[in-house]
Amino acid sequence: MTDAELFRDLMARVRAGDERAAEELVRRYEATVRLAVRVRLDQSELRRLFDSTDICQSVLGTFFVRAASGQFELDTPEQLVKLLVTMARNKLINHTQKQRAARRDSRRVQGGVETADPADAGPSPSQVVEARELLQEFRSRLSADERHLADLRAHGRSWIEIAKEVGGHPDALRFRLTRALDRVAGQLRLDD
Repeated sequence: MTDAELFRDLMARVRAGDERAAEELVRRYEATVRLAVRVRLDQSELRRLFDSTDICQSVLGTFFVRAASGQFELDTPEQLVKLLVTMARNKLINHTQKQRAARRDSRRVQGGVETADPADAGPSPSQVVEARELLQEFRSRLSADERHLADLRAHGRSWIEIAKEVGGHPDALRFRLTRALDRVAGQLRLDD
């Protein structure tokens, strides 16, 4: 298998909810995302309030829920890294805006966060369980039709194939699922 085929296979397994694929993705890309977060944190006052691990776990949690719902079409590792780094940047921007909106002064926070790296960068058993429960809760908030669309996408079906099966225009179905995912992500506060 070529690298491109291996990557597409990994993403298909992630979309299907394969825990080993999720662990492999975390092992391969978490360090890159954490580095991007650390660079941004070092340039802001938020480094005393947030640790790169916290932001990275939040990003990966959001990614896995949305990937399992078929929202992302990624063909290369570079596209995945770009997406994850962008998601991390957006989460940091959201945290910065919340801090400023509440007129919080991070200089008054006592202590700060631990900066040491964990001994094992892979997901802990509790993180795996938490991700599984989050995915179940996310899916339970989708309507039956929305879940069906998400399942078809998670199994690698194209929007054209889905439109032929369920009826409708491919773009309309894609927008419908995107709106549903955004709605549930907002309800679960995944974009915070």
